[in-house]
Amino acid sequence: MQMLRSAINAVLPFPEEEWEAMAACWHPVSYKRKTVITAAGDTERYAYFVTEGVQRAFCLAEGEKDATLVFSYTGSFAGIIDSFFLQQPSRYYFETLTHSSFLRASYTDIRRLMDAYPLIARWIHLSTMHAMAGMMERHIEALTLSAEQKFRRLLTRSPHVLQLIPHKYLASYLGIDPATFSKLLGGTRL
Repeated sequence: MQMLRSAINAVLPFPEEEWEAMAACWHPVSYKRKTVITAAGDTERYAYFVTEGVQRAFCLAEGEKDATLVFSYTGSFAGIIDSFFLQQPSRYYFETLTHSSFLRASYTDIRRLMDAYPLIARWIHLSTMHAMAGMMERHIEALTLSAEQKFRRLLTRSPHVLQLIPHKYLASYLGIDPATFSKLLGGTRL
């Protein structure tokens, strides 16, 4: 729970009353490696906070080629956020890449907290805006940078992912061919 509290406080610290209400809604759950937690067509019922493991959200493009959208790992929030907040069927999949443990809170509990505590609603708003800003930055990079530039940005921003995440998923995340990713990795001093 302390890891969750630290992640919340990094965005907007809560007084004890809000923290206790929030903490009461999060419950531990674990999944095996390569488990699809949320499938396309399902409505996301939970928000997740990762306490252990690595996951990804991905979509299936035409021809069943998958495209990795985002990774989550220890200390981050996870799940299919648009499906969760809109309570609409997901267009994406959320799966574990390794054995994963989470704290999770239901949509019903989060909605209740947002209605009862304006500070919690503000925290959710700010957290969602930070996530959206990150996705917009990544979208701009995908549209404007070369494969090498995308690769170098990844190494600058998150060098630890090379040890955490299979390279084929990193290549998919960057929108580059796995062979190109391997070539770039081979030509880089780590």
